[in-house]
Amino acid sequence: MTLHHLLERIVNDHETHAKWLNTLSYMENVGARKISACEHPTEVNLIQLKHAAEEHRHAHYLKKQILKITSSSCENYRKEYLLASLSTRQYLHSLDIKTCKYLQQNFSLTKEQLRYAAYLFVTYAIEVRADELYPVYQEVLTRCGSKVMVKSIILEEEGHLEEMIHQLDEFCEAWKIHAEHILKIENDLHQQWIKSISEEILKTEHA
Repeated sequence: MTLHHLLERIVNDHETHAKWLNTLSYMENVGARKISACEHPTEVNLIQLKHAAEEHRHAHYLKKQILKITSSSCENYRKEYLLASLSTRQYLHSLDIKTCKYLQQNFSLTKEQLRYAAYLFVTYAIEVRADELYPVYQEVLTRCGSKVMVKSIILEEEGHLEEMIHQLDEFCEAWKIHAEHILKIENDLHQQWIKSISEEILKTEHA
């Protein structure tokens, strides 16, 4: 099932769409918490603070969008309110672990340096994915005449990606070579996630 086709199925069913929005909200929230967890005790820059704040705001914004399509909001992030909850919970956690392992094998870094490097590469991979996912989602929302909008998130994610590239330029001249490996890791995890969501939706439709 293509991403377009999957998103059309999601958007055309209010209950599934609410869970999808809640799933995206969960992932934005996890991303914000991971950015904060990577902060140095004192050497925190403005961009890191901005990213954490904006990811938290995205999580809140996506939650509020649910009320445009159903009155029974997904009140929390328990598994019954998420799509493919196990795969969703593993996605960013696995990306974090696999990225750290790769960086340890290819750089000589202290614990704090590793934390910062992981923040750079993981966030970069997430922003590349967001740059692909949200525009497709918005296209489907527009075509289906949905009241839900994610245009404001698209603009901010584009800005985040530019900022991550700037920070990676300062971190390592050859960052693009390493980023390709991280993007491959993320792509494998993303495909697993989409497959899990597709299977869950098909199962629900045939129940």
